[in-house]
Amino acid sequence: MSRNAESTAFRSALEVVRGVEPRVADAIAAELADQRESLKLIASENYASPATLLAMGNWFSDKYAEGTVGRRFYAGCQNVDTVEALAAEHARELFGASHAYVQPHSGIDANLVAFWAILADRVESPALRKAQARQVNDLTEADWFALRRELGNQRMLGMSLDAGGHLTHGFRPNISGKMFDQRSYGTDPATGRIDYDRVAEAAREFKPLILVAGYSAYPRKVNFRIMREIADSVGATFMVDMAHFAGLVAGKVFTGDFDPVPHAHIVTTTTHKSLRGPRGGMVLCGPELADQVDRGCPMVLGGPLPHVMAAKAVALAEARRPDFAGYAQRIVDNAQALADGLLRRGATLVTGGTDNHLVLIDVSGYGLTGRQAEQALLDSGIVTNRNSVPQDPNGAWYTSGIRIGTPALTTRGLGAAEMDATAELIHTVLSQTTPGTGPDGAPSKAKYVLDPAVAESVGKQAADLLTPFPLYPSVDLG
Repeated sequence: MSRNAESTAFRSALEVVRGVEPRVADAIAAELADQRESLKLIASENYASPATLLAMGNWFSDKYAEGTVGRRFYAGCQNVDTVEALAAEHARELFGASHAYVQPHSGIDANLVAFWAILADRVESPALRKAQARQVNDLTEADWFALRRELGNQRMLGMSLDAGGHLTHGFRPNISGKMFDQRSYGTDPATGRIDYDRVAEAAREFKPLILVAGYSAYPRKVNFRIMREIADSVGATFMVDMAHFAGLVAGKVFTGDFDPVPHAHIVTTTTHKSLRGPRGGMVLCGPELADQVDRGCPMVLGGPLPHVMAAKAVALAEARRPDFAGYAQRIVDNAQALADGLLRRGATLVTGGTDNHLVLIDVSGYGLTGRQAEQALLDSGIVTNRNSVPQDPNGAWYTSGIRIGTPALTTRGLGAAEMDATAELIHTVLSQTTPGTGPDGAPSKAKYVLDPAVAESVGKQAADLLTPFPLYPSVDLG
């Protein structure tokens, strides 16, 4: 698509929206302006291509398409079949999977599909069929207890939240924690890395039905061959949630023991993050689970989103191009350059560095909580998110960490030199920020003090750093 065509497309779209609700059009334009001006370091965010974005805004949004390709509960789905089949084909080829299910609306939905597929495949249960027939929100805690008991109190072993795991891997605030009796494996307190012997010991003791690998804030590779061996040793289904690092798998940065697809029974992912597609989810599996996975709708999913599946097909096609591998490698190179820059300036990093797309800073070395650091950086034009660190004394709300990632800035074209400059800006803000006090004069975990002149100076430097790397240069909203 030419630069002029992309500008015309987005300008025209905003003009149409403005004719109905101008405040929405203004917010859309403001979001583009904000993203262009900010150093976006949120590890789970990226920038989808104009083609991917435009694929979502069309008449597919109007179509109901429950079921699967060729087997719909609604008539007139021939065009939906085309885009869903294309998205699945690209996913299979990109990841070397025998089956791909591209309907999940999010990573959480993809995990739910996987959990119920495993249960349905492994456990014959009248209670399970009853739960599938009811609205999940109608089930009481007593219902869930009875269901777990009838299912044999099925167990899940996954990475702990403070070690870098995800809420959907069996934790109580999420529905996965109501479905399963869950236990966590952590990391070595001395290194912050996974201790596979301890994981194996926990699996032998706990005997889970599902062993989950994958993370949202673990800055190292995972050896999936070893994890599969652990799962096999206790008869567990091995599931990998690769939502964060799917782009590194697609780009062949993670191969061999570090590619989850050849080793896992089932793999879930989002399609945004490092994969650089639309917001959505996906499940990859072998033929033994394919039929159960394809029942995701209506088992746990609402109606598929055909417009998002169309965008997934476009993004996955983009990821199959040769230049995507170079992009994926640059993500890791940039993360390591950013980590090195922070370490040279005295920052404390969980595990002492990174092998992937993210870096986790322990900001307690600056005398701050994660919440204080997050807000001070945001004041200075640097967008991050607070995150727990192993054995975090501040818990999951205030935290002691800041998680930063490089997929988005790598998409813009920034390289190692800019990562070092970014490290300097982060260090400047954190070293110049001090904890604040509450109304009673007591120390606060949320309030902080940062000289507005420092924030303004860093914000200007951040904007200058981004100037040579315009975001969506082909899109001029006028």
